[in-house]
Amino acid sequence: METVEMNSVSLKRPHSEDGVANADEVKRQKISEKSKTENDSGQSTETVTEQPDKSLLEDTKNEIIPNEESEEQEDEELEDSDEDGDPESFADMMKHGLTESDVGITKFVSSHKGFSGILKERYSDFVVHEIGKDGRVSHLDDFTVPVDDEDPSEETFTVLSDEDKQRLEELQLFKNKETSVAIEVVEDTKEKRTVIHQAVKSLFPGLETKTEDRDGKKYIIAYHTAGKKALANPRKHSWPKSRGSYCHFVLYKENKDTMDAINVLSKFLRVKPNIFSYMGTKDKRAITVQEIAVLRITAQRLAHLNKCLMNFKLGNFSYKNHPLKLGELQGNHFTVVLRNITGTDDQIEQAMHSLREIGFINYYGMQRFGTTAVPTYQIGRAILQNNWNEVMDLILKPRPGAEKGYLVKCREEWAKTKDPAAALKKLPVKRCVEGQLLRGLLKYGMKNIISAFGIIPRNNRLMYIHSYQSYVWNNMVSKRIEEYGLRAVPGDLTLKGATAVHIEEGDVDNYTIHDVVMPLPGFDVIYPKHKIGEAYKEMLVADNLDINNMRHKIRDYSLSGAYRKIIIRPQNVNWEVVAYDDPRIPLFTTDLDKLEGKSLPVLPTDGKFRALKMEFSLPPSTYATMAIREVLKMDTSIKNQTQLNTTWLR
Repeated sequence: METVEMNSVSLKRPHSEDGVANADEVKRQKISEKSKTENDSGQSTETVTEQPDKSLLEDTKNEIIPNEESEEQEDEELEDSDEDGDPESFADMMKHGLTESDVGITKFVSSHKGFSGILKERYSDFVVHEIGKDGRVSHLDDFTVPVDDEDPSEETFTVLSDEDKQRLEELQLFKNKETSVAIEVVEDTKEKRTVIHQAVKSLFPGLETKTEDRDGKKYIIAYHTAGKKALANPRKHSWPKSRGSYCHFVLYKENKDTMDAINVLSKFLRVKPNIFSYMGTKDKRAITVQEIAVLRITAQRLAHLNKCLMNFKLGNFSYKNHPLKLGELQGNHFTVVLRNITGTDDQIEQAMHSLREIGFINYYGMQRFGTTAVPTYQIGRAILQNNWNEVMDLILKPRPGAEKGYLVKCREEWAKTKDPAAALKKLPVKRCVEGQLLRGLLKYGMKNIISAFGIIPRNNRLMYIHSYQSYVWNNMVSKRIEEYGLRAVPGDLTLKGATAVHIEEGDVDNYTIHDVVMPLPGFDVIYPKHKIGEAYKEMLVADNLDINNMRHKIRDYSLSGAYRKIIIRPQNVNWEVVAYDDPRIPLFTTDLDKLEGKSLPVLPTDGKFRALKMEFSLPPSTYATMAIREVLKMDTSIKNQTQLNTTWLR
C-alpha cells in the first residue's frame, strides 16, 4: 500500500515578520500533531502489483483504547513541542541525511537543462485532490446538511453543559468507577427531557438513558447497557432504516495526515476510529481533499465539528449503503507551487512539455527511506537476512542528524547500558518505534528479539522490508535505463492483465517504454531476460540474500513481489509562471478560499521572485516528488532542499 508522500521537503523560510504578518498560517501550524508520512501519491494500493504493497500505510494506530488516551495526548504534546528550530542548525544536522543517489535515484528521461526552485516552502503550496474510482475529483464545495426529519434538533448539541459532557465521556470510556451519571433537568418539561435523552444517546454512543425522580426533582440517568463493546458498535436501533448506513463526506485538511485527522474526529465524536473508512491516506504537510465514510454518524453531527475544529472542514455530505475501501481510487490531482525558480521561460516550457509528453521515472521517492542517517531499507535488509541483533542495533543505536532531543538521550542510554528499562525512562513518547521495541525487549528479554520486534504494529514492521524492495527497484531501474535507454527491448517485462510476460524479439516494435514494468523482488515474480535480470541476483547476493528464496521463516516477512511501471506519464498537465514580491502570500485559491469568498491578492507583473504553478494527475502508487524532480532536475531529498532553502536566506 502506499500513502500520500511529500513529507516536508523544505523548511518554511523564517522571515522576521512571520510572527505578525501571517497569523493565520502560524495559528494553523501550531495545532498540528504528529506526522510519519512517506509517500506523496495519495493512494493506498499498487495498481500494477500482483499483491498489494502494504508498506506505505504509515500510521497503524487504528483505534484509540480508552485507557491509553492520556498517554497518547501527552505523546502528541511532547512531539508538537519539539518542532524544528533554527533552520541553519537543522540544515547542518541534515548533512547526515540521505540523498537521492543513496537510494538509487540517479537518472532523468528529459533533455532540458535543469533549474532550481523551492518545493513546499509553505505547506499550502502543495494541494492534493483525490480522484475517485468514477474519475471524479473530490472538492469541498458544499456545507449543506441533508435534510432528515429523523435528525435531532440543533438544541441537542447545546443542551448539555461542558461539565455534563466531561462526566458522560468518562462514563462512556470507562474512565471512572461510576456506573451512571445523573443530569438534573433544571427546566422540567417533557420536551426538555426528550432533548437531553437525544443528546446523550447521539453524542455518546453506547450509553442508554432513563428518567428518575429524586427528592422531587427530575434527573436523566445515563448508564452502560452493553459493556465496552458498545463503544465500537454505534447504536443500531436509533438509525432510520430508510437512510444509508454510511455518511460519506469530503474532508478538507491542512497540515495533518489522514490517520491523525481521523483520530481527532473520533475523539470529538467519541467513537472508535475504525468506524471510518477511506480510499487512500494523504500527506501531512499539504492541503488535501478526500472522501471519507463513517458508520452511522449523522451529517448533522459531522457538520457541527466545523464549528470547533481548526485545520479541518467537512462537507458534501451524503448517505450511502457502503463504506470506502483502500485502493478504490483512480489517483490524485496535484496543484504545486515551486517558489523562487531560476529557469528561463524556454527551460520551463521544455521541462513541462517533456513531463506531459514523456513523463518521469517512477522511482520510489525519498520519503520511502526515512530521513535519518539510518535508512529504513537497511533495517529491512537485516530482517530479510534474519539478523535480529542488527535489526535491534539499527533501530536503537545513536545516529547523527536531526532527531528529537528525547530520542537522542534514549539512544545514548541504550549505547551505554544496553538496558531497555533505563533507555525507556529517557523516552517520554512511548508510541514511537524505539519505545515499542524497548517495551518488547523488557517483556520478552534480550534473547527473544523477534518477539520484541513483533510488538511494533505490523504495517510499521512491513515498512522496513518494503523499503528494501523499493531500494532494489530504484537501483535496478537506473541500471535498466542506463543500459537500454527509453525504448522497449527484448527480455523486458510487460503486463498482460495482472500477469507479467517477457517481450520477445519479434514483438518488440509493438511496445514502448511506457509498457515496460520491472519487479520488486519476491518469490512470485519473474525477472527480465537481459542483463538486468542478472543484476537483480548480483545485488541480492551482495546483500547475503537469495533471490530464488524470498520466503522468510516468519510468514509476515516473506516477499511475494510485485510489478511496477518504470515510466509514468502524468495526465491533465498544466502550468503557469507568476511573479510575486511577498513569499508569504498564497499563489492559488483553495476549496475553502472559494467557499469563504476569498480571492487571490493582485500579483505584480514584475515581482522580485518567480514561481512555477503546476497541475497534474497521477495514478496510485506514484510519487509527485519524482515528477517535480524531473522538471527541476534537482535532488528532492530533505538534505538538499534544506541546504538550498537556508543558503537562500543568507
